[in-house]
Formats: sequence, structure tokens, C-alpha cells
Amino acid sequence: MRFNRKLVFEDGTEVCGYGFGAEKDSVCELVFNTSMAGYQEILSDPSYTGQAVVMTYPLIGNYGINDGDWETDRPSLGAMIVREYTEEPSNFRCTKTLDAAMKEYGIPGMYGPDTRMLTRRIREAGTEKVLLTAADTPLSAALAVLENTEVPKNTVSLVSTGSVKIFPACQEERFHVAALDCGMKKNILRVLQAKGCRVTVLPWNTTAAEIRSLNPDGIFLSNGPGDPADVPETAETIRQLLGEKPVFGICLGHQIIARAYGGKTYKLKFGHRGGNHPVKNLETGRVEITAQNHSYAVDAASLAGTPLRVTHLNLLDKTVEGLRCERDRAFSVQFHPESAPGPEDSGYLFDAFIRLMEEEKHAEENGY
Repeated sequence: MRFNRKLVFEDGTEVCGYGFGAEKDSVCELVFNTSMAGYQEILSDPSYTGQAVVMTYPLIGNYGINDGDWETDRPSLGAMIVREYTEEPSNFRCTKTLDAAMKEYGIPGMYGPDTRMLTRRIREAGTEKVLLTAADTPLSAALAVLENTEVPKNTVSLVSTGSVKIFPACQEERFHVAALDCGMKKNILRVLQAKGCRVTVLPWNTTAAEIRSLNPDGIFLSNGPGDPADVPETAETIRQLLGEKPVFGICLGHQIIARAYGGKTYKLKFGHRGGNHPVKNLETGRVEITAQNHSYAVDAASLAGTPLRVTHLNLLDKTVEGLRCERDRAFSVQFHPESAPGPEDSGYLFDAFIRLMEEEKHAEENGY
């Protein structure tokens, strides 16, 4: 079978393969993920908006797609690049193939290229803009498209909820959480509901006054795509609310909390994406294996003079993985304690958020 799809880089490099998923062109930022399972959750994680993900594990599609593992109702992945795609999955939960799901949501894919080579290129050169297109697209035309097409900015606005949504607790309601949706994964919502939280999911640009009017027990700031500098409104909202209620942030939420305190963020060369990143908890000395998906990190030097202290550190590159402000009962982590996919070493962080809300309620009830 002849190649029918290709990746085109801005320097003119062409990498050929075979198409699956939607048959359309896509300009994306090329990144890689080292997870050995969980391609459905990766496909549907809003944090990948505008990105083409190279899966380093070679066999993708072998257990198909099931109805219970979606992380959003509107998958917005830019493209998926794999070594070997399986069209005949084997799993009792499977309801459709990966190809069928990608066609349904308009997500193109390519299989067949040397994904090891692509991963090495990303590690050495950093993330690059690419075009996934038909194999017979002239190189000159492909380069013109790359030159004249920008990867979307402020992608948070594309994936956040457009209206207020309320999700009841799975059991007796103990707390009310206001969650700013910057591209929130469904499993975060599931975990909070399972722990007795009614969750009010709010658009990314909800104001501090609107959140105060809900009188929540705690405020949650979600993961999401892109540069935290693109959403200064969200950082300003959090800045105004600090100290009023317990605050917990994950991934992009971690970066936004740092910026709300005056910290800075920067773009990593090729980001962290996978389910096996070692992170040291500086408070316990324990090393946790974590799930990660982000392009940006908090600048540790910029935290000097703020009330934030670093609680977690990435053991691969020493980047900041966790922050805490005791005074304001605010904390955040760069990784994903809700897993989906990934290890469950860090699930205790949701319990820490619950404890802060318990203490807040106790203080209010006792007038101090």
C-alpha cells in the first residue's frame, strides 16, 4: 500500500505514513506522550487542543474505545501519530474502534512512521509546528500553509464550558466546590463527586464576585491547554479570592495560581507528557510516580518574595511540581492526581483539599 499521509515540518522535512481517523489537514504543535495505555483519555484530554501527539508506545488501538473513559464530551486533539494502528480491537468494554471515534470527532491520524525518530527529534529540537496532510500535497503548498497558519492561542476559551453546570455529589453532599473550567478532565469531576462534593463548573472567565455569590466551601482551578499567560483574567480572579476560601489547582491551574501570587511561567523545550514521571514530595520525602501533560512550568526563582513554598519537585529536570501557601489555604500541583490514565500515587491531594474545606466549615460554624 502506498503512503497516503505525511507530516511536513517548517524546515521542509517530510515524514510519510498511512492515514486513519478524519481525512483532513491539520496544523499542530508536535509533542510526544510516553504512556503505554490510555490513548482514549489522551485523545479526549482538552489539554491537547491544537497539538499532534506522537505515541511512543508502538501498538495503539488494540483495546478500542469504550463509552466510560472519555475525559470530555468534545475531544479537540489536533492529531494522533502512531507506529502501529490496530483496526481489530479486543476488549469486552469496546464499543467502537479508535479510527471510528477519531472520524466522529474530526481528528486526523497517521500510522507507520518511525515514532522513535520523531520523539528524538522533539527532544533535540523542541516542539515544532507541523502540517499533517495528504502524501501528494506539494511541498511548496504545504510550507505555504505552515507559514500562514498559526497554532491557536488562548485555547482555554475554546474548551471551557460556555455556561454554569451543576453536578451533584455521588453520596451525601458534604461540600460545595466552585470549579473554574479551563479544560477540565471528567475524572477530576468524578473524584470530587465521589468524595461528597457538589461541583458547580464555571466558565474560565468567571469573575471573583460571581464566585463569591455562590458561597462555595472551596475553589478548584482545573487543567487546560496552552500558555497560562493567555488567561490573565483567570489569574486575576484567583488573586482576588486568595485567603477567602481553600483553593486547589491542577496543571494549568497550578501555573495560574503561581501567576496570581506574582510568579512567572515559561515554556519547556518539549514538555512533560506520560504516566511515569517521578516527583519528590518535599514534605514527606516520598517519591511519587505521576501522570503529566503540560508545556509550561513555574519559574522557581520568580517565587522569591511570595508566600508560596515549593512542595513537590520533578526528579527528571528539577522543575516545580507543587506549591502551597499556608496563610491562604491554597495549594497546587503540576501533575494529575486524578490519573486517567496514569498511576494513583497522588490521590491523597484530593483528601487534602477536603480537609481544608472541613477546617473552613468548622471555623465558620464556631465563629473564628
